[in-house]
Amino acid sequence: MRIRTPLDLGLAIRDRRRSLKLSQTELARKAGVGRQWVVAIEHGKSRAELGLVLRTLSALNLPLTIDPGDHRPPSSDDISPVDIDAVVNAAKEDRP
Repeated sequence: MRIRTPLDLGLAIRDRRRSLKLSQTELARKAGVGRQWVVAIEHGKSRAELGLVLRTLSALNLPLTIDPGDHRPPSSDDISPVDIDAVVNAAKEDRP
């Protein structure tokens, strides 16, 4: 699952908690946070303290992985040139 927003993270936490059959109260106890904090994070609280998020992920045995990948935008070197004349001629040939 790709996490792109606080809500994505909250939904991942909720889904994992449910798959482990933990209540919000039980997760809160395991993570050392309050139940209301669990409710807020599951609803996408955007200003959650990182340390608490990490403790919660740990309590759910959800490792946090950073994957830099290759997310650079394509450069002009990556784009093949297009023969516009060929495209136009092909479109003309497709006409009845």
